[in-house]
Amino acid sequence: MKTKDILAYSFSAIKLRRLRAGLTTLGVVIGIAAIVALLSISQGLQSTITAQLERGFATDTLLVTAGGGGGAGMGLGGGGDSGFKLFVSDVQTIKGIQNVEVAAAIIQRVGNVTVGGRSEISTIVGVDFAEYHDIYSETFVADRGTIPLDSRNDSVVLGRRVIDPRLNGTMLADANDPINIVWINATSRPPIAVTLPRNITGILKQIGSFGIGGPSDSGVYIPIAQAQALFATNECDLIIVKLRSSDQAVIDDVTDAIKSAFNGEVSAISATAVLNIISNVFSIIELFLGGIAAISLVVAGVGIMNIMIVSLMERTREIGILKALGTKSRTVLLIFLCEAVIIGFMGGAIGVGLGWVLANVVALVFRGGGGFMGNQAARGTFVMTITPILTPTVFLGALAFGVGVSVIFAIYPAWRASKLKPVDALRYE
Repeated sequence: MKTKDILAYSFSAIKLRRLRAGLTTLGVVIGIAAIVALLSISQGLQSTITAQLERGFATDTLLVTAGGGGGAGMGLGGGGDSGFKLFVSDVQTIKGIQNVEVAAAIIQRVGNVTVGGRSEISTIVGVDFAEYHDIYSETFVADRGTIPLDSRNDSVVLGRRVIDPRLNGTMLADANDPINIVWINATSRPPIAVTLPRNITGILKQIGSFGIGGPSDSGVYIPIAQAQALFATNECDLIIVKLRSSDQAVIDDVTDAIKSAFNGEVSAISATAVLNIISNVFSIIELFLGGIAAISLVVAGVGIMNIMIVSLMERTREIGILKALGTKSRTVLLIFLCEAVIIGFMGGAIGVGLGWVLANVVALVFRGGGGFMGNQAARGTFVMTITPILTPTVFLGALAFGVGVSVIFAIYPAWRASKLKPVDALRYE
């Protein structure tokens, strides 16, 4: 038999058993759809987070936190247990290191902010406005009012979402309007509520991104001296260091110099290193999700083998006639394998399309206010818009996986069919 004859015969065999072939194909469709949907959403989420971080980070910055040994997690808030603390005054030590252009200490606490008749829990960030602006000159920019770089004691700068929770232009307040910042000092007994009544000095333009230490749409910014007085502390949570160059050699040299200056009691990690860590984490997540989805495809493969064995029993006389007419065992084997390839390809193609549709539906639900993201939007926190991404690798890999699983699980039934003896097959009832 020629190749086209084998294909035609396989197609006709599938058409004669449409219901059974359809149910067999459905198993492949479900498995491939699960793989494509999960990986498309995962890659879309990775792309969104990476883009947000790239806008929120500056590539020529280092993030310095207390704790040596390279830090825990992403290197922020490290792995040492010596009790070492970073203080606002440590900025001067870091500024004296070669290739350091600017260093800004950050003190941040969670407090309650009342503005425009609305009360929300927000992150209150104390920072030197002038140094912070030098580091994030593109994002720490006022859209309304001004950002006083002389760090007046009564300055309050708000992220856009604080006064426009849904980012739809509905402003709860404007520059020069009153604002109350309330922080609960839980270290005292009984806990004391400290209130800071101020007027809004400036409102940041919409940033649309987030980054560790960088400006955000949900931040409330006050001068570092004001934060020290409000929170009754000279300790800082983070020191952001801007370098004179984003060259890797400069980053490594300054990192080593900072660690040496504090006798290894601090962790210093570059923004690019954070992005690389996040990318590696997402690669592991994608592999995990793909493995979970692949289990359903393996189950579908078992179903394919079962159906083809049943089909073999029903078509025993047919195989005997083919062999009596001179059809070789290899040709019989190829006929069954070809049927598996057709089922796998059709199931893979339909599964890719269905998985892509499902991924977009899930993304649309979250974007439209459903699930946890919609609830967060109502509370004024950061919301991400996920756009599923179907890469050529996922597309072709899903098709190949669908066909491969179908062929692998069809090998045994096809081999059994090819080994049937014509006489025995013709006598089979």
